[in-house]
Amino acid sequence: MAEKRLIKSPDISRPDRIPPGQVVTGSWPVLHHGDVQDTDTSRWTFTISGLVAEETAIGFDEFMALPRVEVLSDVHCVTGWSMLDNLWEGVSTSLLKELVRIDPAARHVLVHASGGFTTNIPVEEFFREDVLFAIKHNGELLDLEHGYPARLVVPGLYFWKSAKWVCGVEFLEEDVRGFWESRGYHNHGDPWKEERFGP
Repeated sequence: MAEKRLIKSPDISRPDRIPPGQVVTGSWPVLHHGDVQDTDTSRWTFTISGLVAEETAIGFDEFMALPRVEVLSDVHCVTGWSMLDNLWEGVSTSLLKELVRIDPAARHVLVHASGGFTTNIPVEEFFREDVLFAIKHNGELLDLEHGYPARLVVPGLYFWKSAKWVCGVEFLEEDVRGFWESRGYHNHGDPWKEERFGP
């Protein structure tokens, strides 16, 4: 197997890596709304829809066979904890550009996850080099509580944007707020600006 490209998130090079209001933890807390989504991988598909030339659905085995990258990043949760030096392995969001033709009118991405969860991200941030659909964390497959079989990881934003149990993305011209964003969380979520709640 070809060696995976290692990408270092820009935030790990900051002189002070802890955003305002955050405390470093050595463990990975399990936080989610409702039940853990126990995904049947024999039926799981990853769907790319919206402003694309042709909607595409990728099965579990095909998704797992896609080329992977590794990303070293920090995690900052809106509840106030940060976890440093996480090594993620998975599929770069940029690979989607090779799988479908995306309409230039697409300005936003709505990420869909099992259980009816969604999160919204501007398309330029979705395609940053360090954003990926993680399959592994620190060399181990994600467990169900942390989003198996695939979790979006967006290092530059609060961790709720890194949706668990991802099953697809939808490219849109207009912004559509996701699950938490429509319930009072900030629509963007930059931890360095403490965009926790509000507009």
